[in-house]
Amino acid sequence: MINKNLSGFTLIELMVALAIMGILASVAAGYFGENVKAAKCTEGRSAVLTRATILDKCKAIYGSYTNNCNLTLGTTEGGNFDVTLARDAASFTLTATATGGGASSPGNSICTTITLNNLGQKGGTGTAPW
Repeated sequence: MINKNLSGFTLIELMVALAIMGILASVAAGYFGENVKAAKCTEGRSAVLTRATILDKCKAIYGSYTNNCNLTLGTTEGGNFDVTLARDAASFTLTATATGGGASSPGNSICTTITLNNLGQKGGTGTAPW
């Protein structure tokens, strides 16, 4: 005997559900990608702030920003920024410039450079460097 009261989904209903899931996944992926780019900016901010703290300690101990004080410059730990320093005895400016490691990947204009000076003035280029 064949049961004629079978229930289930039709092919059209399944295709509509798959289309909706695809649209939601594409929107979520775009949003996630922007958050990843913004998170990489945190690496540059952290690098600049850490090095500024070291320089301030040197100034307090030696009376000048020109001592080395174990300050490391160059590429950050994650490889997304290159940190440079311009200084004299009384002032400094730290700059983290995005490298090809991901922070400056194509289409990422969130933080191309991040700067901080001895007065605590923050700056940079991009839509949201700080």
